[in-house]
Amino acid sequence: MQNNSMGVFLLFIVVLLLSPLAEASETAKDNYRTYCMQCHGMQGTGMGLNIRDMSVQPRDHTDAKAMGGRTDDEIFKVIKEGGFAISKSVLMPPWGDVFTDDEINDLVKYLRDLCKCKFGG
Repeated sequence: MQNNSMGVFLLFIVVLLLSPLAEASETAKDNYRTYCMQCHGMQGTGMGLNIRDMSVQPRDHTDAKAMGGRTDDEIFKVIKEGGFAISKSVLMPPWGDVFTDDEINDLVKYLRDLCKCKFGG
């Protein structure tokens, strides 16, 4: 019986040690799909499921011209503080309580991949 208890204890320790690794492995793409695609769509085109109930069309993250007109700092700020933070739609919620700054920076990089652009084009 004592041997079985030790095995359960060791399994518990392994699960505890691996849990942070599972959280750390979430990618920006995973975060985007979980939190952003309802409005911005699976492909990032701004055609998510929620648009029929929205008074403002969500940003098309694949639009290089529009996305190229925003700095990385502006994109970071809108993700962290919401649309109102950069004088855009109040329908864009702030995600600063959900994502760490590192996760937001990764989302900015992911958005740059979607639009295949950088600031200024």
